[in-house]
Amino acid sequence: MKDETFHILDVFAEKQYTGNQLAVVRTGKTLPDNEMQKIAREFNFSETAYIQSDKINNGGYDVRIFTPQKEVPFAGHPVLGTAYVIQKEIIKKPVKTIPINLKIGQIPVEVTMKNKKVEKLTMKQMQPTFGKTFNKNRIASVLNIRTSEIDTKFPVEEVSTGLPFIIVPIKTLSAVKKARITQEKYFELIQFTDAKAILIFCPETYNTENQLNVRTFADYYGIPEDPATGSANGCLAGYLVRHSYFGTDHINIRVEQGYEIQRPSLLFLEAKSNGEKIDVYVGGKVVETAKGILIQT
Repeated sequence: MKDETFHILDVFAEKQYTGNQLAVVRTGKTLPDNEMQKIAREFNFSETAYIQSDKINNGGYDVRIFTPQKEVPFAGHPVLGTAYVIQKEIIKKPVKTIPINLKIGQIPVEVTMKNKKVEKLTMKQMQPTFGKTFNKNRIASVLNIRTSEIDTKFPVEEVSTGLPFIIVPIKTLSAVKKARITQEKYFELIQFTDAKAILIFCPETYNTENQLNVRTFADYYGIPEDPATGSANGCLAGYLVRHSYFGTDHINIRVEQGYEIQRPSLLFLEAKSNGEKIDVYVGGKVVETAKGILIQT
């Protein structure tokens, strides 16, 4: 069997060893599903992406994404990181858009180049859909915070742009910092929900250049806390526009995540109301930290 090349990346990172870690493996089609799952567990990052072929299929590049626990239909930072590897290793020339084929459908990634290198990547996510709302007392008990620390002006709501999340508006950074999951209550909650992960956010930030601070908990997927979550922040962008969180029907903001686990990350969120729909864009930078060969025995 052919040896596979892999890349270790930091996504939504401004420098090495920040942002969200990712392994991208090329020509993953030669690997059976159980082997891809084992490799994802071996890397033990939040997700591992597999480029199925160097050739375009149905207008895009086929990609599959695995967490250490299971395959998922969509995740944000693997899409951006995979597009980075495709441009650098497969296309090898300036390009404006890279279409990525996932289980949920095709995600176009816009590429911003600088000095013939990728400066920033931005993905247009699927149209957000909105599900059930939740009792704030119950959510507070799951997060080990007081109910009064949840912002009552906005709902706790299930949102999806391909992977659903429970979005929780918090009033202060101190409340966000002290939040921690009560495992028993968390798993009781998610057995009756489509969303299996929780995003909490507040308008107070560590960096004054940023507009929101975010934390994401995804124990169901084997990720107690994610340092930067493109899929969850896409859901957040749709939520912010739907509920006019900033008093407008459009946003163009900087979001910080991962500070509480010493992996500071930066995401760029854009969203705007388009009739009954909301267009959502999530962007960030990618930094490569290592490259190697995955030995097949």
